[in-house]
Amino acid sequence: MTWWQFLSPDPQPSIRRNIMSIENQILNKLQLIEATMKTIDIWQSYPPKPEAFESTEPFSIDTMSADEWLQWVLIPRMRALIEQNACLPAAFTIAPYFEEVYKEQIERYLPLLGHLKALDNLFIQDN
Repeated sequence: MTWWQFLSPDPQPSIRRNIMSIENQILNKLQLIEATMKTIDIWQSYPPKPEAFESTEPFSIDTMSADEWLQWVLIPRMRALIEQNACLPAAFTIAPYFEEVYKEQIERYLPLLGHLKALDNLFIQDN
């Protein structure tokens, strides 16, 4: 045998599989978030006005509701990053913001908050 036959075609297959696993888990959580938003009737049929997307504030808090930001900004951007094989955020925590937003009707939003926490945890594990 020659020296090159001992080399694996993929020198780090377990790392690559783990990355794909994380991406698939993120996509799964995004699907669960979307389905839950529809179930609790906060999924919207129409996007906010174009100028709402020009916000530079965290969560577009000055131009969108939390639900709008989740539906029209976070979910599409995360899916696009994964589809483009782009780098995912290194640190990611959104559940505390949504806990504060939904604190007056916490029971209604518990399933959604659970999915948001699970999404946060995927980014904590990845670091």
